[in-house]
Amino acid sequence: MVNRKTAKWIRKAHRYLGIFLGIQFLMWTISGMYFSWTDIDEIHGDHFKKSAPVQTSFDNLLGTSQLATKESVKSLELLEIANEPYYWINEAQLYNARTGQRKNGISKEEAQQVANRYMLDDLEIAKIQLVDSVGSHHEYRGRPLPAYEILYETPQNLKAYVAVENGAFQTVRHRDWRWFDFLWMTHTMDYQGRDNFNTLLLRAFSLLGLITVLSGFVLWYISSPSIRKLEKKIK
Repeated sequence: MVNRKTAKWIRKAHRYLGIFLGIQFLMWTISGMYFSWTDIDEIHGDHFKKSAPVQTSFDNLLGTSQLATKESVKSLELLEIANEPYYWINEAQLYNARTGQRKNGISKEEAQQVANRYMLDDLEIAKIQLVDSVGSHHEYRGRPLPAYEILYETPQNLKAYVAVENGAFQTVRHRDWRWFDFLWMTHTMDYQGRDNFNTLLLRAFSLLGLITVLSGFVLWYISSPSIRKLEKKIK
């Protein structure tokens, strides 16, 4: 049987570890409950978007040799911007597929028309602004910049983002997504990029959490009357 001095040390370690780790354990539990009770499609904002954006068909398009560029084509994508066809060449240059002229980004009006293709028709736009830079915690982090941020008149503070360089619809952000993002940060304990499961902080808390649980089992063992009676019988 563990002596009193050792038992006292285990109780003290268990108590202080519980106090230190309690808040993080609570956040893990709350975030886990939130993740399990939410619809990930709603978090992604799919209920604000059209199920299938209408794709326009184009004809009489130029060949790549007729474009105003001398660079070799490594990749090509046909995009629709404000009902006009554009070639997105080498993921860097935008050309009108009918005139062959290069286009240096899209306008605010064109960004609105791009968003209208994807978002529900009954959503009313409140404001459109250009975003040149974002911080590591911004809801649009890790995506092409500059971009147009389109704010809608909704209680959820709904926003859509469209890239300036090629007019590509990027993503939707709203209140529930922001809650999800915050809780995901507390769950992974990656307070910068959100998705790194190998941070020293998370490893340390996981190890200390294991020690706390194991010390709890040890305390149960050394303080259980049933265990004491069993040990006496064995002796």
